[in-house]
Amino acid sequence: MIDRPVHTREFRMRRAMNWLTLGFTYAAMYMGRYNLSFANKALSDKYGWDKTEIGAIITTALTIYGISALFNGPIADRIGGRKAMLIGVFGAVVFNVLFGLGAYIGFLGTGPLLLAYFATAWGCNMYFQSYSALALIKVNSGWFHVRERGVFSAIFGSMIQSGRALIFVVGGIAVAVLPWEWVFFIPAMIMFMMGVFTFYFVRDTPEEAGHPAFDTKDASSGDTDKVDMKYLMKKVFTNPVTLTIALAEFCTGFVRHGFEQWFPRYMQEAQGLLLDSAVFQKGALSVVIAGIAGAFAAGTLSDWLFRSRRTPVAFIGYMLQIGSLAVVWAAPSVDAIIMAFVVNSFAISMVHSMLSGTASMDFGGKKAAASATGLFDGMQYIGGAAVGAGMGWMLETFGWGSWGPSMIGFSAIGAILMLRLWNASPTKKSAH
Repeated sequence: MIDRPVHTREFRMRRAMNWLTLGFTYAAMYMGRYNLSFANKALSDKYGWDKTEIGAIITTALTIYGISALFNGPIADRIGGRKAMLIGVFGAVVFNVLFGLGAYIGFLGTGPLLLAYFATAWGCNMYFQSYSALALIKVNSGWFHVRERGVFSAIFGSMIQSGRALIFVVGGIAVAVLPWEWVFFIPAMIMFMMGVFTFYFVRDTPEEAGHPAFDTKDASSGDTDKVDMKYLMKKVFTNPVTLTIALAEFCTGFVRHGFEQWFPRYMQEAQGLLLDSAVFQKGALSVVIAGIAGAFAAGTLSDWLFRSRRTPVAFIGYMLQIGSLAVVWAAPSVDAIIMAFVVNSFAISMVHSMLSGTASMDFGGKKAAASATGLFDGMQYIGGAAVGAGMGWMLETFGWGSWGPSMIGFSAIGAILMLRLWNASPTKKSAH
């Protein structure tokens, strides 16, 4: 395995400006993505929609995100990560605002037309959101050596979790003290500000920022081929390693979104907690902190224990998911459930940071990082699409007791797939 590179102070400072701006922009976009879960019950209460109808909005949005990521990955590889992030963030601003403005279009009534408006607005938001991970990883793939990526992905994971922390705090309070639409207006304002910073401070490569290029030693190292669809098909879309990771990410999506899209409502209905209650706020904050810790644990284990192999760490994450979801299924007490949520968040973050966040750079290489991310992230959101209308129907029909066990099998499949890729690394042989 190749040793870590040594960079000049000037390079490290410029790279820090790049990744800090990108990281906080992505965190802001997380606010504009997970805010719907905090308006979930408020929309039902105001318009009389059941979980299946609210779930239809979620399914529409996650399906659009998943399909869009598959197609937008190659676009980001061609136009560059900076442009892709700008397209994503400003598009997400527009459609968060339009979703919130749905509160003022009473002429559509409260039936199918209004539901279609919200589903369309949120689906368009998620189309633009799909650019965010592709863009971030595309830019970082040109700035970080393969031996640095695990730890730096942990740093990015913690920054992303800060966006979840803000919406967990702001969302819960906003729903309690403000009209529900402010759960969408507030993130839109923050995203707009970060989009401006991205325009001014982010550059795609070290060369564009006035620094020499360096070999990142990933799957595209030494490639002189033109980045076209033939290259991307060979590197990403027909590679057995990337296709196996994509299948695992489908399983991740079901568990991740099944948990994140519904747990605030679970705490409201199954446990009788208000979103602005001290117990919920402390629990939600603990979930976020666990996500940050999971990203750091994954990055450290990957780079220092497993020699920059990502799949063994993802296996550990899947096994932790199985254990925590079993506790949710048993539901012994509120405290035990909150602890299980914390462990599950830690585990989901481990898997997500290793596969979508790091393996995509490794196996796609800096030339095809966005396409690999699009494949992994897209499959994750397609897997997550089932947790909308499908899980909404399940919860309406069988109650909250079915929630935990419905996700366990997908974690088990993900764990088995990671065992198959235990020794995979981004060498020429494995990359092709």
